[in-house]
Amino acid sequence: MTVPLGNVIDALQARYDPALAEPWDAVGLVCGDPSEPVGRVLFAVDPTTAVVDEVVAGGVDLLVTHHPLFLAPVHGVPADDPKGRLVHRLVRAGAALFVAHTNADRAPGTGVNAALADVLGLAGAVPLEPAPGVEGAGLGRVGELPAPLTLAEFAALAARVLPATAGGVRMAGDPERIVRRVAVCGGSGGSLLAAAAAAGADVLLTSDLKHHPASDALEVEGPALCDVAHFASEWPWLPVAAEALRADLGGAVEVAVSRLRTDPWTRSVGHAADVAGEPPLHG
Repeated sequence: MTVPLGNVIDALQARYDPALAEPWDAVGLVCGDPSEPVGRVLFAVDPTTAVVDEVVAGGVDLLVTHHPLFLAPVHGVPADDPKGRLVHRLVRAGAALFVAHTNADRAPGTGVNAALADVLGLAGAVPLEPAPGVEGAGLGRVGELPAPLTLAEFAALAARVLPATAGGVRMAGDPERIVRRVAVCGGSGGSLLAAAAAAGADVLLTSDLKHHPASDALEVEGPALCDVAHFASEWPWLPVAAEALRADLGGAVEVAVSRLRTDPWTRSVGHAADVAGEPPLHG
């Protein structure tokens, strides 16, 4: 069976309202004809060359990604440009590209942050930064663990339930600190540190934390920190969104999740265990 692309877009936008996106964001249909039929949909975090290879090889009609192919304005998509080349390949293969980015971050129920909170087992999770006028929508989530854990145990839990990456899970704070209330933000969520503290979180799990804000956070009362790969923090959304779309379309399309690891970091070198203490001197 197939469904017109326009109908699939309607179903996606019903869950991931474009009005929830940041003003600077680029969400929605990137390429594709809304009148064309869709029989196969693939979800992925990033629209990379490897993911487009998967689309072409699998006869996929629609690629849905979390990260946009284009964020800055473009004036052309020549095939000798890396991003333009992907557009040309998709169009030649008859495949459309749709992006749900910051609107999916803020979406209630089946959004990125709701999925991250769920995979960590958080109960009663609510937005850290609620979106006005939309029940249950907002950036980040904060909720309770089923039972208290030490910070080290919580970091180990995150490593188990999130995709493995070269960077693993980094933590800042006393490893024996008791963690009950957890704040999360998929992607770059360092800006929510104050909101996590105000919400009484014992730890904030997010990505792309910078040295100085993390160092400053350890000098004051507030949550400990867990930093995970950007890709890993957002991947749990894929199976949730895929299942929601399959259900919304009554099973009329085949929906799959890419298993490709699109985290750009491929290896880390150094100590994987506790690195506290004086650094080694060289030379």
